[in-house]
Amino acid sequence: MLIDTLKTLFNRDLNKLKSEIGSYKIEANLWVIDKNIANSAGNLCLHLIGNLNTYIGATLGGSNYIRNRELEFSLKDVPKQELINMIEATIIVVNETLDKTTEEQLNSEYPMLVFQERTSTEFFLVHLTTHLAYHLGQINYHRRLLDE
Repeated sequence: MLIDTLKTLFNRDLNKLKSEIGSYKIEANLWVIDKNIANSAGNLCLHLIGNLNTYIGATLGGSNYIRNRELEFSLKDVPKQELINMIEATIIVVNETLDKTTEEQLNSEYPMLVFQERTSTEFFLVHLTTHLAYHLGQINYHRRLLDE
């Protein structure tokens, strides 16, 4: 039951992320920062891709993804279509991993210490949905402010 809910939320929000990135009228604006906006939409997108591929794909799914978190925030001018392709690949990784995740895994401790205290896999996956939604909102706001 929870797996279906998580898949619905991840798919909804990753497809919305794809839509937001694709909606930039001026591609260069994906990388604009202004005044108190610390991260561009492009960098937030790279961060979400890295986050989900690390914590779902690699940690739970056993993919060979290796994260470079620093690049998520320093890399610039990745073409819009490349970002969209990366989001689409992330959707596949998330779905394939969640399809193989068992109830027993959900109830067990998440394999990696991410916070100050250990959490269940269930808790951490729910956290990842809220993390995605948080940054998705920032990207939407960034687009409406800086791409108009």
